[in-house]
Amino acid sequence: LVRLRITQSARVSWLVKRTLDRLVAAVALVLTGPVMGMAALAVGLELGRPILFVQDRVGLDERVFRLYKLRTMRPATEQESETRWTIAGDPRIGPVGRILRRTSIDELPQLWNVLRGDMSLVGPRPERPGFVREFSMIHDRYWARHRVPAGITGLAQVNGLRGDTSIADRTRYDNYYIASWSLWLDARIVLMTMRELLRRGQW
Repeated sequence: LVRLRITQSARVSWLVKRTLDRLVAAVALVLTGPVMGMAALAVGLELGRPILFVQDRVGLDERVFRLYKLRTMRPATEQESETRWTIAGDPRIGPVGRILRRTSIDELPQLWNVLRGDMSLVGPRPERPGFVREFSMIHDRYWARHRVPAGITGLAQVNGLRGDTSIADRTRYDNYYIASWSLWLDARIVLMTMRELLRRGQW
């Protein structure tokens, strides 16, 4: 016998998740507003305008949306931005950018994406359209990551799969998250993310 599971979006708990997403994002935007304001001022002094980094990413059902972050480095050319996989060790990142990236303050504007419904607080990390096409041809079931909204944090990220790490491993973690999803799992991932941020924020 095989147990047939209904899709996540048809579950009452999924409606709770999406409602909590918007509620928490709205509150977090208000509470972190002063931090983002100071960070934006620092970015402006170091790099000038624009303050925000805006890039196309792929989310639920492979729909493309505009993702927002605080800028942490001097602008790349459009071709470089679309084809370069990682920016680890990039000399264009200044002192302010390194602090913002280390503390993940540069990710805070993505709360606006959550409030808009583009993303969730927890889910697979969104990727650029060009890399989605490339990875979908190479890695089995990479496309299946887009069955749920992309997230600011996710199961793969709290298990060390950030930056220049295995796409195959990320895909397995993301699809395991979708298949095993529960509100409790989301809560665990948020707590693990907070623990990781505290560790990375130590000087």
